[in-house]
This record gives sequence, structure tokens and C-alpha cells, in this order.
Amino acid sequence: MTDPRTGPASPDQTDTDLPGEDGMADPIPPDAAPLELPDGARVWLVPTPVGNLGDITLRALEVLRAADAVACEDTRRTGALLTHLGIRKPLVRLDAHTMRRAPQVLEKHPRLAYVSDAGTPGISDPGAELVQAAVAADIPVEVLPGATAFVPALVLSGLPGGRFTFEGFLPRSGRDRKERLSAIAARAETTVLYESPHRLQATLLDLAQACGEGRAASVTRELSKRFEETARGTLRELAAHFGGGVRGEIAVVVAGRSEAEAAAEAAQVDHLGQAQAWAAQGLGVRDIRDLLVSQGLRKNDAYALALQATGTQAGPSSRRP
Repeated sequence: MTDPRTGPASPDQTDTDLPGEDGMADPIPPDAAPLELPDGARVWLVPTPVGNLGDITLRALEVLRAADAVACEDTRRTGALLTHLGIRKPLVRLDAHTMRRAPQVLEKHPRLAYVSDAGTPGISDPGAELVQAAVAADIPVEVLPGATAFVPALVLSGLPGGRFTFEGFLPRSGRDRKERLSAIAARAETTVLYESPHRLQATLLDLAQACGEGRAASVTRELSKRFEETARGTLRELAAHFGGGVRGEIAVVVAGRSEAEAAAEAAQVDHLGQAQAWAAQGLGVRDIRDLLVSQGLRKNDAYALALQATGTQAGPSSRRP
């Protein structure tokens, strides 16, 4: 789970042989039958643990051993993982800044394994671009099942998971961010998104403003690690809970818009439409206000809608008696 906008902290290391550790035990039991891997050029997207190193799969180990090289976002981080697993392979950096050289890497290393910093490649990282390059070169691609962060976070949230939308990382600012927040607020299904620690509270506050402070949500961080935490509550409560700062990889889950919220918004739209129809008939602010009050609206809400429908600015001529 890596924010593709920040890039890795490692230097640009290419095709670096990683020294192994003598005497390291083979992670695969000696009596386990080897997995059969297809011959010929191939790209494997290999999930790596989001925290607990025990979450690596036997198939992932077999593929990493069989590959000509391992491409990754951060050679230092992946190098440490391979050393832990007792695997020695050339490492090739392919991140958001160097993915342009993917065709050359595929030509040099026909059997290439690709890993992200954590989780399943291609989810909010440059792995998707490598798949496109492989498809363009007519090279078969396989994606191994394995670790990811958004599915456990969704399940841990306790919110409905039958239908959900994965948003990845939200834009940091501007019109695109506002549009994505509005879309989250409007959709009926649950939304899952990733966020960095230093932007978490700001995003929770933005979500509260867009969705309403009482919208149910959860925040999961440090999945599968010692200090794993899932906090559940309203967006307002979660923004307060994480106001003092936080560490680790983070997934935010937001409930969809409830039927009650949708009904209230529909009713508001209907009242405005009726008020506009009355205004078109020549009724004034006070008459429209009184008619809306007779339909059950509070006087202040009815007055605001009457002003909006007639295009009148609040002032002495439209002041309520």
C-alpha cells in the first residue's frame, strides 16, 4: 500500500545482486511438492505481507525463486524481505518515476516477478503500468492471490461489504478532491480508501463535512502487526480520536448514504421544486414560506427555500414579521 504520488525513498539501484545469509533455513518444508510453473516469458505480480512476514504464501516463494529478477518500488525494502526469505535475486527498481523503462526490463528479464512495498501489486501503485507494458509486448501475466489491506479493513469495519467501492488515495486538494468526496457522500455502498498518517485527520474532517459528521466509519492501521488497531464510530468521533497523530499504513472505511439520508435529500429537492413553481406563478416570499410551513417544514427552513426560489436577498423588504 504505497502512495504513488510520493515515490520511494531509496536510491535508483538497478539489477543489484543481493547477498544472502548462509545457513538460513528453507521456508518451504522439505517434503512439500514443488509448484509447477509455466515455461517461457512471463510476468508475475506477487503479493507481499502488509505487516506480518508469515503472510507470505508458498506459491509466492516458488515464483520469487523461479524469476530471473524481482522488480520492485524500493530495492532496500524488497532486498530486506528477500534476505529474510533466503532468496537471492537481481533487483530492478520500477516505481512511478522509472516505469517508463519497463519494456527494456521485460526484454532483459523475460521471467519477471514484480512486488510493491506491501500488499498486492497493481492496487494504488505502478504495478498496473507494468501489466500494460507486458500486455503490449504479448507477455503472459499472472497475479498471485495474497495479502492486501483494503479487504481486511472492510471486514473489520463491521459495515456492509456485499457492495463497496475502493477509492485508493484521494487527490490532495482542488476540484478533483471535492468531486471524489461528493461521490463518496452520495453513493449507497460502502467506500474504502487509503490515507497517509499525516493527512488522516484532515481527510476525516473533509469526509465529515461532505457526508455529515454522524456518518458511520472505521479506521484500520498497522494490519497484522503488533499494534494493529481498528477504531469504529462516526466521522466526527474518528477525527477527534486521531487528532493527536498516528503511524502506520491506514485504510478508512465509510458507510454508504442511508435510506433516511436519501429520503431527506429527496424531500428537500421536492420542496425547492414546489417553491420554485409557486414563485413562477407570482407568489411572494411570505406566501411561499407559509405554504411550505403548512407542508411540515420548519419556519426557518421554509423561509430560506422561499428566498432561494424567488431569488430574493434577505433584507428589510423580505424580513419575516
